[in-house]
Amino acid sequence: MKKSITMDEFNSSRSVIGDTIESLGDKDERVWLLTPDIGWGCKGFQKKHPDRFIDTGISEQCVVGISAGLAYEGKVPFIIGMMPFMSMRALEQVRTDVCYPNLPVRIIANYSGLTGNGGSTHYAMEDMALYSSLVNMTVCAASDPVQVHQIIEQSMDYEGPLSIRIDPGKKNRILYDDDVKFTIGKGHVLRDGKDITIIACGEMVGHALKVGQKAEKKGIDVRIIDMFTVKPLDEELVLKAAEETSRIIVWEDHLMKNGLASAVADTLMNHGTSVKSFKRFGIPQVYPGFGSAEELYHFFHYDVEAVMTYLDTLF
Repeated sequence: MKKSITMDEFNSSRSVIGDTIESLGDKDERVWLLTPDIGWGCKGFQKKHPDRFIDTGISEQCVVGISAGLAYEGKVPFIIGMMPFMSMRALEQVRTDVCYPNLPVRIIANYSGLTGNGGSTHYAMEDMALYSSLVNMTVCAASDPVQVHQIIEQSMDYEGPLSIRIDPGKKNRILYDDDVKFTIGKGHVLRDGKDITIIACGEMVGHALKVGQKAEKKGIDVRIIDMFTVKPLDEELVLKAAEETSRIIVWEDHLMKNGLASAVADTLMNHGTSVKSFKRFGIPQVYPGFGSAEELYHFFHYDVEAVMTYLDTLF
């Protein structure tokens, strides 16, 4: 397997998202950029294509409704917002205005999971569950800037609505070389292994790689799957991992109920596939307080240390 992990370089997903949409807008007049008063990623596009840029102010419901109208006219609208509000405040509009008519609106939103130190009102803990429940919606959780760039580019020819969650997007570890290729709807195996599989998405993928490196020193061979598309889930890859390693960890910066872990568990049950062990790591049923992401991951027992402690009970 070609090695695709860099781990020693950083970039801003915000900048990559803005540059990618701007580049698409240069080539395709169908591309519009809209935002509910979010500044990041918008300035370049706004300067070059002011006639295709709309800032609705702090009104997430409106930005979704306008985007739906543009999509009806054959445009491809991209929305840049904050995930707590795009997934909850505008949920009815996303469901009825976008998903019901299956329109190609792309929602890109940051501050997913317990990132940003904004407190419980500003943590997007439920977004993957909410969006995954919507008919026609594709749900992505990008793990690095290279990947989010490709998702956005592929979305131009992808049918129906699509959402992408990221962390704050200010400083993101680059996990992949530029020549690594991703396909929406397919997971990506970063690291092969035979003893246990970690299925992770978004911010947790980088942490999973650290676990894989630590576990290797203990003689534990960990397979790591970057399941950046949460819906539709790559069921074939999940079942293959269950058959070949028989032990599954699912790791997400999201409530453990109704997110990635639930989707993986549903797949195993629906296919009558049994495993030796299955463990979820993520946010428990609480409204967390303030703290850095690292502090909260540790406090709620889904950091690298917690996963390593669990591995020690198995091997």
